[in-house]
Amino acid sequence: MRVLVAGATGVIGSQLVPLLGSVGHEVIALVRTDGGRAAALRSAGATTVTADALDGPATARAVRQARPDAIVNMLTAIPAELNPKHLARDFEQTNRLRTVGTAQLLEAGRAAGVTRVISQGLGYAYDPGGAPEGGADDGSGPATESAPLWRRPPKQFVPVLAALTELERHTREADGLVLRFGHLYGPGSLYAADGSFTAQVRAGKVPLVGGGTATFSFTYAHDAATAIVAALDKNVTGVLNIVDDEPARMSTWLPVLADLLGAKRPKSVPAAVARLAVGGWGVAFMTRLRGADNARAKGTLDWRPRYASWRTGFGNELTDRADTESR
Repeated sequence: MRVLVAGATGVIGSQLVPLLGSVGHEVIALVRTDGGRAAALRSAGATTVTADALDGPATARAVRQARPDAIVNMLTAIPAELNPKHLARDFEQTNRLRTVGTAQLLEAGRAAGVTRVISQGLGYAYDPGGAPEGGADDGSGPATESAPLWRRPPKQFVPVLAALTELERHTREADGLVLRFGHLYGPGSLYAADGSFTAQVRAGKVPLVGGGTATFSFTYAHDAATAIVAALDKNVTGVLNIVDDEPARMSTWLPVLADLLGAKRPKSVPAAVARLAVGGWGVAFMTRLRGADNARAKGTLDWRPRYASWRTGFGNELTDRADTESR
């Protein structure tokens, strides 16, 4: 299958490109400029086509040139370090890629006869209040795909959620599949050995806010890539949660991460105090997120995460990379 990957140099894309090639797919990477990153993709076995995803005519030409059977849409422009008080600003470019970029990319795909579309969604945007009365998801425990997305999100998350909703709509209209990934860790992520969040934990700058009651579902980047590969040749549409098997409260996983990094145990800070530093979204992120359930993805894709638990994944990734960097 000829697979066009948009967002091929991102956290997931960098894992996906060589994996697709290793299982026999022909990989074409959409790149913004033909520079060093494009050369690295070609070294990994991909061919490249060049276009700014926000330039409709250029994107259409690139897709025609690529002649793909499938499009994998991983378009993001997330900064290496995020400021929760300014999330809307930090996600402005990503929001445009998820709306304008996705619409143009998938329209070009329709014109080129693409038969399979997979897009990157978000597995921690579920409403923390659970499902409305009578819903298929009763609001307790990890969210299934039938649970509603956040109905009254904090102000800074409003445009992010709106963009995600539009991305899912465009993908649904293309008879595609949205994979809702959890908190990504692995090379290039905020949680990598050299990631910005990891650096903050090492420095003792990440407290447990309001008891650390947010529930996180993590996704190892390579597990995200294997899920995409599993989904390419299956007639599955709609949305699927691609997360590990162990949702965990921040009060559980943050101290474990600090121990792995040799950092001090996180301090406890009242939510009202933290709000001054990180704003409403920062407090919600640490106290209100709902985890996600992966049972449907396991059943429909015959997929299993390599790291069933973030405990193993964090331990292996951070210890292995720390050892490598110290040599």
